[in-house]
Amino acid sequence: MLVDAHCHASDVWFEPIEPLVFQMDQNGVEKAVLTQLLGQYNNEYQQECLTRYPGRFASVVLVDPAQEDGPDKVRALAKNGAVGIRLRPEGRSPFGDPYAIWRAANECGMAVSCGGLSSQMLSKEFSTLVEALPDLVIVLEHLGGWSRPDCDQTDETRAGIAALARYPNIYLKVPALGQLAKRGPKLPPSGRVLDLEPAEIVLQMLERFGSTRLMWGSDFPPVASREGYANALNWTREIFRGQPGEAVANVFGGTAQKVFKLAGN
Repeated sequence: MLVDAHCHASDVWFEPIEPLVFQMDQNGVEKAVLTQLLGQYNNEYQQECLTRYPGRFASVVLVDPAQEDGPDKVRALAKNGAVGIRLRPEGRSPFGDPYAIWRAANECGMAVSCGGLSSQMLSKEFSTLVEALPDLVIVLEHLGGWSRPDCDQTDETRAGIAALARYPNIYLKVPALGQLAKRGPKLPPSGRVLDLEPAEIVLQMLERFGSTRLMWGSDFPPVASREGYANALNWTREIFRGQPGEAVANVFGGTAQKVFKLAGN
């Protein structure tokens, strides 16, 4: 089963659900994890998508940790079918327990999709949080921030992300090749445009974390302005050429299916 572990749909930004469904159908992607847009705390549209396409999507919602009723909102969303919450690594509650919203997610059996700067994920404060909630699954977006344009991509940062494998509850989202490698000024007439060499870090993370803690995400629809959905899937799969079939199946489906509770057909 192919699963897209990181994509977006919205009626106010990017694209509605229909273009994503089209791309999934065209490329044999059976299920996907809808990841709420940063800054959008109204999760009704994602819930509507789950209702319209039963069994095809999982919903990772967004709740403001700075709001006193944030934990209660997490619990209500979990009862309504959300299986994850999106938080920044530095997200804290200013009221009482700073980890309140993280604990609420843990109580509800939700995973945290964690997006932000690599420097925040590698901070002592974040390690303290992870150690305080060892049963909470935390999935670091964009390969621990490595594929973000604001990452310094130093050897120290690379080693720091790899070292997070010491925490068994830390997972990584594998970004599309277009986020890992830059295209040249000219395009060839056919074939893969992007070099695989910058993506070798993914195989290094595979060695450290294992395939059961890695999951591929397209980042649709932003990916449409880069290599496009089909290439995001097929070129990223090339990175894993030569890896055992079970490992590939985990990265491109099995891990996300388990973490985000996507039932098989």
